[in-house]
Amino acid sequence: MAATTAAMLALPPHICIIPTVSRTSPAAASSYCSLSSSSLGSFSSSVAAVRLTHRRRLGVVRAIAEPSVVTKAPTIEESEAAVVAGNPPAAPPVPAKASPPPHTPVVSPLELVHRPRRNRKSPALRDAFQETILSPANFILPLFIHEGENSPIGAMPGCYRLGWRHGLINEVYKARDVGVNSVVLFPKVPNALKSATGDEAFNPNGLVPRAIRLLKDKFPDLAIYTDVALDPYSSDGHDGIVREDGVIMNDETVHQLCKQAISQAQAGADVVSPSDMMDGRVGAIRKALDSEGFTDVSIMAYTAKYASAFYGPFRDALESNPRFGDKKTYQMNPGNYKEALLESRADESEGADILMVKPALPYLDVIRLLRDNSALPISAYQVSGEYSMIKAAAAAGMLDEKKSVLESLLCIKRAGANVILTYFALEAARWLCGEP
Repeated sequence: MAATTAAMLALPPHICIIPTVSRTSPAAASSYCSLSSSSLGSFSSSVAAVRLTHRRRLGVVRAIAEPSVVTKAPTIEESEAAVVAGNPPAAPPVPAKASPPPHTPVVSPLELVHRPRRNRKSPALRDAFQETILSPANFILPLFIHEGENSPIGAMPGCYRLGWRHGLINEVYKARDVGVNSVVLFPKVPNALKSATGDEAFNPNGLVPRAIRLLKDKFPDLAIYTDVALDPYSSDGHDGIVREDGVIMNDETVHQLCKQAISQAQAGADVVSPSDMMDGRVGAIRKALDSEGFTDVSIMAYTAKYASAFYGPFRDALESNPRFGDKKTYQMNPGNYKEALLESRADESEGADILMVKPALPYLDVIRLLRDNSALPISAYQVSGEYSMIKAAAAAGMLDEKKSVLESLLCIKRAGANVILTYFALEAARWLCGEP
């Protein structure tokens, strides 16, 4: 110990060799630390940088202390005087202009007053001038619920029929974690409860009212949208009551829908969404809600709901395919455009608070039409077929799923939708939040 100490004291003051100290000898460690401190003395206060080099073979650490050089910063007055005198401080040089590839033709610049590419030349500028911004707050997450536990939906990879007690709650927790605070509920009703008149639709203890009450108990500030239509409850699989000759009865169906909307409002729904496409149902539901004191419950009307082939996976999920025929006598013809204006004007005059276009991507022109002709918020439904197509193409390596999803949602919003019902809501929100 004495020899080591003497050797250390004989070194120049800026070098200290510290022998390796066993973990089992704290006293020795304390002694070396004390010695090092006293030997360096006040010199340590003037150290500007310490470079440590581990020398494992010798078991020592060599510490080299370099004295700092303190330069007094000039005052503002001194700096200004230097610039005025023609002695500005040095700055990095201007980067050399990048060279084009060999054999690039030499041409005179085009005489352009406007060059739109100037506003796209860097990420900062592109972000600054982006006109349409997506946010998790723009998404409404559709949720399939049933009486059992979670079960996967074959035609919609990644989607499940959620058990209304636990699976539903867990899914909403995940949604809120990424900023999605709006959901819409779609029930898979047991076949034994289905009937020709769909009376289960307004059972106060039915699947949807129970789920609404549970969600409101857990998440009082959650925005809950509901579906108002008879097809999940109909033994015929249609959105309305079917006469024996196959005609969908309009006014009788509207009577049932009013009772369904009231039942959902009593359970705590924030927005009821008639998707049936019966004539006059928005006005009738508004009057029924108001008469029961639910003046604050909103109506999101499925205004331009087309008889589309893109609904297939959804109907499989709820087992609500029509038992016969199709829905073309009440849903809109995909070839019609101006008819959407008739529907939107009717729904708006009857008291709708939100107008919807369904499907979304194949009908961007209709979204824009409603956006340009109404001051009401516009919603768009990116339906199950749109979801499944992107999923299938991504699984086959044909598309980048993340880029395709975000682009599709951005286009829907750019067309004029304020909110988007999408099964990609959780994934898209995670991506927008920067999660992988």
